[in-house]
Amino acid sequence: MSIELQMLLLAAALTVAAVLVAILGATMQVGLPALAGNRDDLPAITGWAGRAQRAHRNLLESLVLFAVLVLIGAATGRSNGMTMLGAELFVAARLAYQIVYLAGIAWLRTACWLASIAGLVLLFAGLI
Repeated sequence: MSIELQMLLLAAALTVAAVLVAILGATMQVGLPALAGNRDDLPAITGWAGRAQRAHRNLLESLVLFAVLVLIGAATGRSNGMTMLGAELFVAARLAYQIVYLAGIAWLRTACWLASIAGLVLLFAGLI
């Protein structure tokens, strides 16, 4: 398995961990019966639990782009130093983003997000 596909697998594992953290936080705030219901009048999830929820959604948005680029590389047999570095940077930055966002460190969170975007750009550049 290529480094890029390994990083995609790690990104998927990170996504599962992120949703579990978000669910745990939401459950602690509003309770399982409210989450298991229709959620029509669910109160806002705040604090670290709200940040966990938003970090998970943000990860899902960028995961789609990452997966497309990795799968294009795998389908075309393109793997090089730039695509490997881009994939590794993306996953490391997304892990850091999850942790930093949960901790509530705003500007560092933005830097982590920018690093993950740089990983996507490197991956894209390595494919063209």
